[in-house]
Amino acid sequence: MQYLTKHTFRIFWQHLWHYKWSVLVILFGVIGGAVTNIIAPLFYKQFFDVLVNSSGVREGNALVVILGKISLVYFLGWLCWRAVTFFMAYFQTNAMADLENTSFSYLHKHSVSFFNNNFVGSLVKKVNRFSHSFEMITDMIVWDLLPMIVITASVIFVLTKKNILIGLGILAWVVVYILINYFFSIYKLKYDTQRAALSSKVTGVLADTITNHSNVKLFNGYERERNLFSQVVGEFQKLFQFTWNLGNYFEAGQAMFMILLEIGVMYYAIILWQKDILTVGDFVLLQSYLLNIIMRLWNFGRLVRKYYENMANAEEMTEILMTEHEIKDVKNAKNLKIISGEIEFRAVNFNYNQTRQIISNFDLKIKAKEKIALVGPSGSGKSTLLNLLLRNYDLVSGDILIDEQKINKITQESLWRNISFVNQDPVLFHRTLQENIAYGKPDASFEEIVQAAKLAYADSFINSFSEKYQTFVGERGVKLSGGERQRVAIARAILKNAPILILDEATSSLDSESEELIQDALSNLMKNKTVIVIAHRLSTIMKMDRIIVLNQGKIVEQGTHQELTNKNGGLYKKLWEKQVGGFIE
Repeated sequence: MQYLTKHTFRIFWQHLWHYKWSVLVILFGVIGGAVTNIIAPLFYKQFFDVLVNSSGVREGNALVVILGKISLVYFLGWLCWRAVTFFMAYFQTNAMADLENTSFSYLHKHSVSFFNNNFVGSLVKKVNRFSHSFEMITDMIVWDLLPMIVITASVIFVLTKKNILIGLGILAWVVVYILINYFFSIYKLKYDTQRAALSSKVTGVLADTITNHSNVKLFNGYERERNLFSQVVGEFQKLFQFTWNLGNYFEAGQAMFMILLEIGVMYYAIILWQKDILTVGDFVLLQSYLLNIIMRLWNFGRLVRKYYENMANAEEMTEILMTEHEIKDVKNAKNLKIISGEIEFRAVNFNYNQTRQIISNFDLKIKAKEKIALVGPSGSGKSTLLNLLLRNYDLVSGDILIDEQKINKITQESLWRNISFVNQDPVLFHRTLQENIAYGKPDASFEEIVQAAKLAYADSFINSFSEKYQTFVGERGVKLSGGERQRVAIARAILKNAPILILDEATSSLDSESEELIQDALSNLMKNKTVIVIAHRLSTIMKMDRIIVLNQGKIVEQGTHQELTNKNGGLYKKLWEKQVGGFIE
């Protein structure tokens, strides 16, 4: 925890330091504004001393002069606080934007396995909480902690000069008050943490039931889910009430402690007044200072709890920022240069989670412009090979080469730039159809986008929408059917026109008529490209140059469709006969 706290402060400081001049203005503005709160009561003391001893017009003029000084002090304080507000607006908004950009940039460089192991909603919340925690912590420092320190120290200094016992008495009270608040806040924090966890549980149950609302209806789960939700809400309510009352009890004691301070100081002041040591103006000064301290210290315990809560929120993102990227470019990595498009897997070994071996001593050479298909039972390693080629995972040993260039020695960006990929469940951005098709070639003209859509047989359904190519597709493309999403993904790949093409069940969501149309589009797309296709529907790969049959991470057969179907006892022939016979693999 301390490790993360230290690094959180380091990250905050790095982003804060970019605006150091604004921070300095804020610092001196807060100090100046806080000091004016100490100086003004000193003039009020003079004001009331003159008022008590006044006997005519002369003293009236003196009162006006003092009032003028008070006005000047307040004006200077007003200037200081206004400067703080405007510089805070500039500093905080810019620093928060920088933190979000840093989080975004680092997060997206994490590997596929990282995203597979983390919920999307959780990651989004962590990024948002990180910048929000920075805002809350800097707010607490600028508007609460720093003024509290300046005002309390200044009050104690002034009152000590006036009477050392009053000054030391208030100092002792402040120290005891802060210590009691601190230890109570630490004690209460564990219950606040439990309450936050239960709050998340309530949200989780609610979100889960809303997501599965159709199941709740169709499987008569309403009463069960209502009882479950009522149970977790009841647990949350009890703990919430307990923590609330805990705070109420402490605030009752805190208020009594403050009353004792005020009565005690004023009682001692009466004794000093009887000895002609203090004046009526001193009473005004004391009362003003006591109220100032009480107002500043009242929320100290809440500040401590808010600090820990916000640091805990920020540290969730810090942990991600401190987690090294699993897949990284080597130092001085070069860009991939496609000469012909030859791909080679050389003695490749790969394990999931360092224990489950998927690919073992695998060798495969794909000639330039060759069209191959990978087939085999589920779990045979087809998708894993594609993920390794895309460098979504790093090898345990061996090499993958493109035109004799090892892919772990080139930049990931240049690798992905030269590969078009269409998978079986394409996910689209919640943007327009035009933007989604052009994502691989953002500088494409509208005419090029329309041509790609036509080749993918997507133009007709796109034009059926009222907004046509400006239609927003919804989150993950939910406004489109599965077949429509795949045609948009194919159009995107056609437009990108990369020298290497990977198709992972790219026609699985299409009906027979659409598939026939897409096959023609794919035939055009495959021209002059090195192509790797994964297909469970074997009828879609009959025209491939070579079919690679995998089983348990190894090549067991390879050849053309004709060669493999003529091979007695072969795995491909068995798979083919099952499909021809109408069985589902």
